Amino acid sequence: MTQDDPGAFAIDAADHHIKAILAGLDEPQANRIVAGWDNHFPNFAHPGQLAPAGDWQVWLVMGGRGFGKTRAGAEWVRSIAEGDMLARIALVGATLGEARSVMVEGESGLIAISPQENRPSFEPSLHRLRWPNGAQAFLYSAAEPESLRGPQHSHAWCDEIGKWPAAHERSTRCWDNLLLGLRLGKDQRIVATTTPRNTPLVRRIFGSEGTVVTGGATRANSANLPTTFIAAMEREFGGSTLGRQELGGELIEEIEGALWSRELLERCRESPPTLQGRGTGGGDCAVAHDSPHPNPSPEGEGLWKRLIVAVDPPASSNGDACGIVVAALGQDGIARVLADASVENASPERWAKAVANAAAVWGADRVVAEANQGGAMVASVLRATDVALPLRLVHATRGKAARAEPVAALYEAGKVRHCGMFAALEDQLCGLMAGGSYEGPGRSPDRADALVWALTELMLGQKARPRISSF
Repeated sequence: MTQDDPGAFAIDAADHHIKAILAGLDEPQANRIVAGWDNHFPNFAHPGQLAPAGDWQVWLVMGGRGFGKTRAGAEWVRSIAEGDMLARIALVGATLGEARSVMVEGESGLIAISPQENRPSFEPSLHRLRWPNGAQAFLYSAAEPESLRGPQHSHAWCDEIGKWPAAHERSTRCWDNLLLGLRLGKDQRIVATTTPRNTPLVRRIFGSEGTVVTGGATRANSANLPTTFIAAMEREFGGSTLGRQELGGELIEEIEGALWSRELLERCRESPPTLQGRGTGGGDCAVAHDSPHPNPSPEGEGLWKRLIVAVDPPASSNGDACGIVVAALGQDGIARVLADASVENASPERWAKAVANAAAVWGADRVVAEANQGGAMVASVLRATDVALPLRLVHATRGKAARAEPVAALYEAGKVRHCGMFAALEDQLCGLMAGGSYEGPGRSPDRADALVWALTELMLGQKARPRISSF
């Protein structure tokens, strides 16, 4: 067993007993032991990664970041392929690119976990894996549900179902087509791995009679994660709604009476644009993406009628966040939230620089800033950062939740899209209550308030706009 062999699984250097056992074996023997996922040696499977016993149709592995969900799914597929030469397995990712880079070629993907002598060959042009015994697996994208209409399979592994595209019911159509084609063999089963997100498909699978759920917190896989990573994540997100979901592996329920629901936000989600607004630079508000914008242009021009950076300044530098949200009105009349560039515990100079950076990177037409927290100070701080910054101050005359109600109606009407996932912002939106209260994370929905200012400026017209001072 060599370090260059991607099928070899790392052994803890401190475990001299296991190292001594492996040292007495030749390379094929050692590889077989190391690749034995359920051997219960340290740094192998933990209980949440092992397939449950009994008669189930769907095994839902729902855990926090770093729980080992991908490894669990890949090991299950490997066990099926190596044990059944007739297996025909569907590998479904959010996109074809993710199916290949994560499920097949990733660090915990099917190629890396397989011993050299039994490693599948990958045919990228055919989206196919072939094992030496004849078993096969085929790659599919959840964004193309019709690609699963027709093909037949005996088993399936569906990765990150919580991020499958929900627009036009693609995720549920993909799942339905997969189920209808699962008719080969004698024991058809599906493994679905995901970080928990309260989407219609996740809720449907979670509540299905034939589903067995395992999972847990990131800490369950602490033997294979850097202690610095776990400590940093818990320090940053511990106790928050986002932390409960992303680290604790909890499926967060909807708050009854909230203006936004997670299901509504998933319906409004689409892929980020290929180009970052009309700017060409990078920066804190840059968005990673896999799919092109539906209406790209060579230099980013023509994507937007208007592009706004909206700011909800904090009352102090040691309390609430400074909400900074980038949104644009498209040529199709749809508003799109492009970035959440908010900063926590920032001095006036720091958050003003973050605003100026967002405006420069995205080529903003205007910066809209709430002026209630000392309007003159807001203007002077922003001007000191960038004298050419196009700035408009708005004065709040109603509470945050009251201002949010007409904006929430825009989402219900299909007039707003989120280009990507903005977890902290969306947690705040789902905590704004009809009637005026706030039940989300933190003391104040600063990010959500910035979004409300941006979409009010873009979509609600002069009659609905707050009283404005221009500078």
